[in-house]
Amino acid sequence: MHSKSPTRTRRAILRASALAVAVAVLASGCASESVQRGYLPGYSDGEVTNQTGRITDLWVGSWIAALAVGIVTWGLMLWCIAAYRKRKDDHQLPVQTRYHLPLELMYTAVPIIMVLVLFWYTDRDVTAIKTVDGTATEHIQVVGKQWSWDFNYLDADVYDYGEHEADPGSVTAEDELDGAVGTSTSFPTLYLPVNETVEFTLDSRDVIHSFWIPAFLYKQDMIPNRTNTFQVTPTREGTYAGKCAELCGEFHSGMLFNVKVVSAEEYDAHMADLAAKGQTGSLGMDLARTAGPVDNPAETTEEEAGH
Repeated sequence: MHSKSPTRTRRAILRASALAVAVAVLASGCASESVQRGYLPGYSDGEVTNQTGRITDLWVGSWIAALAVGIVTWGLMLWCIAAYRKRKDDHQLPVQTRYHLPLELMYTAVPIIMVLVLFWYTDRDVTAIKTVDGTATEHIQVVGKQWSWDFNYLDADVYDYGEHEADPGSVTAEDELDGAVGTSTSFPTLYLPVNETVEFTLDSRDVIHSFWIPAFLYKQDMIPNRTNTFQVTPTREGTYAGKCAELCGEFHSGMLFNVKVVSAEEYDAHMADLAAKGQTGSLGMDLARTAGPVDNPAETTEEEAGH
């Protein structure tokens, strides 16, 4: 029995590869929204911020490039296995090649080009995401502490504070804020006005924390004695979960908060409520407390409030 010729084998491999690519393209077109987003958090009724679309495109584009490289690599491997396999009636020693300069140049040039292209897109998008251009209409300082958060609404000159969630595993669906997964009525809540550019100032009172709102597809470290900033425009009203993404100590798992993106009217009303409670000014970085508010936040002295 004669084995198939290399030409017929190559044609079979090419047909199979073309079929696999066609199926992959068809499947991607019929995939759910979750798959098209690369399984990143998202909603069918709009982007959560002005940057989530950019981040999603970078993420999905990187995976498409990786998939293309994988298909080509595995295709070449399978083709070599099939086309150059040892046949029963072939007892001749294969041609021994010590080097192949064009092939080696390709092996060097192609990966360099791939890395440079990925670097260019990544640098473009990260630069756009991290740019603070002074156009923000709201300025909020977020202070991380073991193990909760303080929010200073600098323009309204009011603040809110959080207390550590001692038992995050006890939070149930009944405790969720507005039914949003990962939230709780017992967590501190950060309010943001929809369609308004917000500039965040991030500080830490003790150790390294990380300010993360998964639905925003962005997080940034909070480092002691170093202030980080970024700006973002929330574009979808809703309630979202927030958390610390840096292992910051024994009770890191309870360092949780809620985010409510609301209308300008509701945002202003919340600022007025905080002022009515006596929570005016800002919570400074020199406070001795770390796990919760003072006994009566309304009685915080000007020195403690960081004036």
